[in-house]
Amino acid sequence: MRLALRFISGKYQGGEFPLEENREVIVGRSSDLDMVLVEEMVSRRHARIQLVGGSVNIDDLGSTNGTFVNGERVTHAELQEGDRVLIGSNILKVVATDGQSPPSELGEQQSHMGRPGARATGGDARMSGNLEEIPLPDLLQLFGSSRKTGTLVVTSNDRVGRIHLRGGLIHQVEAETEAGERLDLPGLKVIYRMLSWERGLFELTPEDPRKFENPLDLAVQEVLMEGFRQKDELANLASKLPAADAQVKVPFPLEAKLNQLKPEQLDVFQAVLNSNNMSSLFDNSPFEDLKTAQILVELIQKNYVES
Repeated sequence: MRLALRFISGKYQGGEFPLEENREVIVGRSSDLDMVLVEEMVSRRHARIQLVGGSVNIDDLGSTNGTFVNGERVTHAELQEGDRVLIGSNILKVVATDGQSPPSELGEQQSHMGRPGARATGGDARMSGNLEEIPLPDLLQLFGSSRKTGTLVVTSNDRVGRIHLRGGLIHQVEAETEAGERLDLPGLKVIYRMLSWERGLFELTPEDPRKFENPLDLAVQEVLMEGFRQKDELANLASKLPAADAQVKVPFPLEAKLNQLKPEQLDVFQAVLNSNNMSSLFDNSPFEDLKTAQILVELIQKNYVES
């Protein structure tokens, strides 16, 4: 097995750069380097990568915008198979290959990457890829650490999520259907759902110039920690909840007394009345999915709701 750097996002997505033992690879914007990435966020001499004794080492060469490994800015790091490196708008993954590619492929790959038609242009270098290659939490950690500004558009199944980033902070989050119909859901509710999306496509587009009311402006790590907590607790409640496509309704006649419900329980009870199934119930509830699920379990146990 040989090791290579596979581009999983950016202008050269899908390309591989094989690594050879003791051969130094200098990455940067200058045209005379081993790996040429022509864009504003890449310095002329950005980083050095070298395979020595089976270990892949990377060193930042004093770049302006930094070199990131698995979301952490580094000056030096030893890379393992599966590690992700962010340089400019390019995300590279250390992968093992079958070893059948000839050493000359290194030059051929660089030749392909260096063609005028294949080079990234300075102001419009966009990052795109799929969630199978780089999960959304990892992607957000990279963008948070590198203080990215832009709109991360993620498409999964029939939903589209837009995460607006400003200086690495999550400024606001929106959701819409694939047909472009906007979903009136709170930003945190949207992003906590998005963290469970395992398949789909993403693209980092330029900053949205709109001014959002009540922006979130939350650190990525803060959102991820709370999102993972809610995801785990939702998983623990799954056995007590009907399936996503199950119909939920209020029993008739309703024997339980409505005046015994707390305001939050009444809000979820109303969402049940306005919903055809569990999926629409979670959309109609004013609360995040975990809180909705917790209250719904209480309503089912007290015979206010049945499925």
